Amino acid sequence: MKFELAGAPHLPPAQSVAGMMRQVLYALVPAIAAHWWYFGWGIVFQIVLAVGFALLFEAIMLRLRQQPVKMFLGDFSAVVTGVLFALCMPPLAPWWIAAIGMLFAIVIAKHLYGGLGFNLFNPAMVGFAAVIIAFPIDLSNWLAPRPLSPGLPGLAETARAILAGQLPPGLSWDAISQATPLDALRTGVQDNLTVTEIRRDPVFGNFGGLGWEWIASWYAIGGLWLIYKRVISWHVPVATLVTVIVLSTPLWLLGPDTNPSPPQHIFSGALVLAAFFIATDPVSGCSTLRGKLIFGAGVAVLTLAIRRFGGYPDGVAFAILLMNMAAPLIDRYTRPRTYGHRR
Repeated sequence: MKFELAGAPHLPPAQSVAGMMRQVLYALVPAIAAHWWYFGWGIVFQIVLAVGFALLFEAIMLRLRQQPVKMFLGDFSAVVTGVLFALCMPPLAPWWIAAIGMLFAIVIAKHLYGGLGFNLFNPAMVGFAAVIIAFPIDLSNWLAPRPLSPGLPGLAETARAILAGQLPPGLSWDAISQATPLDALRTGVQDNLTVTEIRRDPVFGNFGGLGWEWIASWYAIGGLWLIYKRVISWHVPVATLVTVIVLSTPLWLLGPDTNPSPPQHIFSGALVLAAFFIATDPVSGCSTLRGKLIFGAGVAVLTLAIRRFGGYPDGVAFAILLMNMAAPLIDRYTRPRTYGHRR
């Protein structure tokens, strides 16, 4: 029998940074399309602004650090940072929010730590945390989803609102904005309403937030694609989502009037986006397999704690940043045994 032989190397080449980042962007396209359908053109403007500012700051810092600009701009890492940041922004957030967010993400969280591969914290979450702490009102102006607001701003109206702060004539923020499902839950609990009463609000869908449950589902499908393509491993997403289910199910069964159901936790807010696309960051997360499981579980625990006891409706960004600080220590104590040596 004759076997066809190829030249060395016989192992498949490792994926490049640019290739992995492109796969992440491809996986986000369906969710971005769903986001556009439910909330209008704002998501497109936010992505363009965030990516534009990210590339600008990236080029400036690379030039100042005397690094090859073209090579590092072509790895798409700044583009992914901008897109992930934009997906957390309200559709009509003013343009300078993206500028400030990318300043913190690219300049402070990335390059002041040494650039790609050296950052301790996830850059997109640093940018988001900075703007939500500094400008909470601007980041609370979410539009009602399309089924509740058939008159979403068009392309020109969206551009004027974002770039010039001009809403359509006769409209105010109170008229076009609406609380997110997590905001509604938090406010309702503070008003001593039961979860059943809170969920009568039309902003809720079948098992999560109206529109948000579909967006989260597309995030999950995109994340499964990344697992299939071996861009990410299953450990962090599974640990995050399973931990949320394990912790929230008993509380929901014991007190369904005071505790949201597991699907409500998963399909409202940015939990699925974080589980598949942000907490899986190979630089700021854990590298060992057991460490990834601990990291994902920690993100889930902290997210649930912040949602219940913290000052923000969705604590995913802060949960990831806190776990970023713990990642080096987790890796240190979860290193696998070296072959031939005792632990």
